[in-house]
Amino acid sequence: MSEGFDSGDLNRRMHGAVSVLKTELSGLRTGRASANLLDPIVVPAYGTNMPISQVGTVSVPEPRMITVQVWDQTLVGKVDRAIRDANLGLNPVVEGTLLRIPIPELNAQRRQELVKVAHKYAEQARVAVRHVRRDGMETLKRLEKNSEISQDESRAHSDEIQKMTDSFIKEIDDMLSSKEKEITHV
Repeated sequence: MSEGFDSGDLNRRMHGAVSVLKTELSGLRTGRASANLLDPIVVPAYGTNMPISQVGTVSVPEPRMITVQVWDQTLVGKVDRAIRDANLGLNPVVEGTLLRIPIPELNAQRRQELVKVAHKYAEQARVAVRHVRRDGMETLKRLEKNSEISQDESRAHSDEIQKMTDSFIKEIDDMLSSKEKEITHV
């Protein structure tokens, strides 16, 4: 390996973009209940915004039902409001400190909207991977210009970066394709 060039770092950063995409796609509702569905929701509690998982226990007792057992009675209304305001199409039913959240059937229009959101997430991940690639290529050009690596080394590393990029882009496309099928064929 050359001084100043670290393909492991580029790989880690590209993998990070794919991890973010996995998290975002897991939050897309497909008609089945998933505890991850509530992950992006934050609740104003104790003077700060807290993830819903830090104010209650999220569970999936049935395939089309999510429950949130809120630990602090005073936060039940705030949790209810946060879930409704998240634009996920969910309407919790409050029973004391327990919120029952039925997962409604997806209609065709909502499915198409979710597919568009999935495409947006995938494109953001592709852009992030390409930015990492660009950073790596710029580092190689700088190292070659400063005579820290040879042209042959630069070319070899460029090919390595391109193969890495292609592999992560393919992984992103596969994840998108899988999520699309899941959304449209529930």
